[in-house]
Amino acid sequence: MKTYSVAAIPGDGIGPEVMSGTLNVLAAAQKQFGFSIDLTTYNAGAKHYLQTGELWNPQLTEELRGHDAILFGAMGDPAVQPGILERGFILAMRQEFEQAVNLRPVKLYPGVATPIAGLTPERCDLVIVRENTEGAYVGQGSTIHANTPQTVAVQESVNTRQGISRVVEYSFKLAMSRRKKLTLCHKKNILIEAGKLWQDVIDQVSELYPEVEVDYVHVDAMCFHLPVSPERFDVVVTDNLFGDIITDLGAVIQGGLGVAASANLNLDGGAPSMFEAIHGSAPDIAGKGWANPVGAILSGAMMLAHLGEERAALAIESAAVSVVRELPALAGPGMGKNTTGIAEDIARLISDDFETVSGLSVMKSLSAAR
Repeated sequence: MKTYSVAAIPGDGIGPEVMSGTLNVLAAAQKQFGFSIDLTTYNAGAKHYLQTGELWNPQLTEELRGHDAILFGAMGDPAVQPGILERGFILAMRQEFEQAVNLRPVKLYPGVATPIAGLTPERCDLVIVRENTEGAYVGQGSTIHANTPQTVAVQESVNTRQGISRVVEYSFKLAMSRRKKLTLCHKKNILIEAGKLWQDVIDQVSELYPEVEVDYVHVDAMCFHLPVSPERFDVVVTDNLFGDIITDLGAVIQGGLGVAASANLNLDGGAPSMFEAIHGSAPDIAGKGWANPVGAILSGAMMLAHLGEERAALAIESAAVSVVRELPALAGPGMGKNTTGIAEDIARLISDDFETVSGLSVMKSLSAAR
């Protein structure tokens, strides 16, 4: 029996609730597919910060580095000024562990409601590869003449050939495992220097993958094309800031933040990858049982695929889709069941005799990329 060492960081707000549901589902998958998870839970987030003043620190770095993967709930609370936890913990983890790729599937599952009229699952099945450690999120900037009419704020965006290359290379490999189409999303007509570097890397790497069709879309045009014609895209690669924005648009198209999953991938095996739903901590509904755990559960499935448990990951995906398509709503009290109840239903449906969800699966792509 294989054993995987996993760190769990429940965090704040609805984070502990969706984490609990995810662990329930993972426990059912372990029993069904014959592997085990050695779980260690870490206190981090707003409450911990207010009590101790601790954010990311060297001791936590070394402890987390020893795990095979990290499961993350959510982080944030009105009691902590915006930016402190995001920059002091989440971005710090991504950079310290070289989690170079943020991988977000945008897949409309059968039976799941979407606000886009006439959209079908066959037309919405893509993945967005977001550069995860550079761009406008490197945290560099300065302000002079603060609190005066002459205030000047400077915020830098940093783009390196090395950082872009590793993300682009991963995207081409991903495209080879899917429909062999890759789209660069940027704003190279305005952000000329950064855009030119991204395009240069795309052109260079594309020579190694002549089977992959390469396309380009400005980020503002992407905000039009993605909801109207998502079938145009297969693998979309983009920079950190643009990726942060368009993946939330993608989440809306596929049914909402409650069903959207993600992976923060270390590509060289030198540190653990981190898996999280893309929703926030939602402190206004914390403790009410109104949080949809499916995004977190699918992120847990992505973790299993990344670790090599592809069949377990596919079984969780199948069970989650069976449950979520029967919900009368995808968030809030309208779901008809609370967070715990939805997770329990998914756990009960996990079986070795599962029906693979139609279309392409990011679970298979993650497993193949190992």
